[in-house]
Amino acid sequence: MNTTERSPQDFEEQLLRDLSAHVAQRAELASAGRVAGHRTRFLRGWRLAGALGMAVTLTAGALAVQTMRFGDQSPPSASASEIFHLAADAARQQPELTARPDQYVFTESLATIRDRPGSGPYRTTRNQLWQSAGGVAYTQARYRPESDPNGWGELTVLREEDPADPEKKLDVFPPPAYHGDLPTDPDELLRYLREHPVDLHLPEGADEKAVYGGESMPYTTARSMLHGYVPPRALAALFELLARQPGAVVISGDVVDAAGRHGVAIRMPGVIGGNDDFLFDRDTHVFLGTRDSVVRNGKESMYAAVALLRVAIVDRPGQLP
Repeated sequence: MNTTERSPQDFEEQLLRDLSAHVAQRAELASAGRVAGHRTRFLRGWRLAGALGMAVTLTAGALAVQTMRFGDQSPPSASASEIFHLAADAARQQPELTARPDQYVFTESLATIRDRPGSGPYRTTRNQLWQSAGGVAYTQARYRPESDPNGWGELTVLREEDPADPEKKLDVFPPPAYHGDLPTDPDELLRYLREHPVDLHLPEGADEKAVYGGESMPYTTARSMLHGYVPPRALAALFELLARQPGAVVISGDVVDAAGRHGVAIRMPGVIGGNDDFLFDRDTHVFLGTRDSVVRNGKESMYAAVALLRVAIVDRPGQLP
């Protein structure tokens, strides 16, 4: 097999303090692990599911936690476009995985979340997902508390939620998790994404023509592909394409993800009711993932954080690389 290494008045302030403390503790543990010589290198491609169930939000991903206050206005050291181009250069250096349609994209991640604002302390779980490379089977997953190495649950089949009725599940397979046929030129990739938009499973009555024909739709589709596995040259083209999207900005200040890694965050445009940030390694510019936050009464607070640990191609759900 091949393998490579989205209350009280002061609620938001307390939420940030809680999450900052939690992540600072995780960072200390990760640093200790590196000193001991144990470090796992991880790549790109993941999909957030788990304690929250199947993630329908397209921009959910390897979420990272910024331990500074949101809204820091100090000047960033580079533009969003520059960071995306550096990420494209880093992507080209990655080894390539290959997969048959009947195989699975395996991902492992750490997720620091809480179900909803004010629902209690954050918790960190280790998630393992098996996504169909060819989109011919449902995703399966298992989880355990990070504090309990022996606490793995049973394999669970994950299905997309019906946007018209969250209590129902759609009887459809997810899109392929292995994107081996993507163009490697940004202009060609843009044309491809316009012709092959990701299925948003819009509710009945939605203006599909306006949504799927909008200028932002190719970028939404591009971002959704980061939930699976994109080969290096196509991934580079994808980042170069995202560098063109208007409205992306760099969030200044140090960012630390749930695995204790330091990065730089790019805030993506077009998110309603909150924000979605992409995270890249501060030194290598390898894509680490994203983070989700919510905005309430004009104040922003962290919602979830996920760090991708490893990606591999395997033959069946439950198989480990």
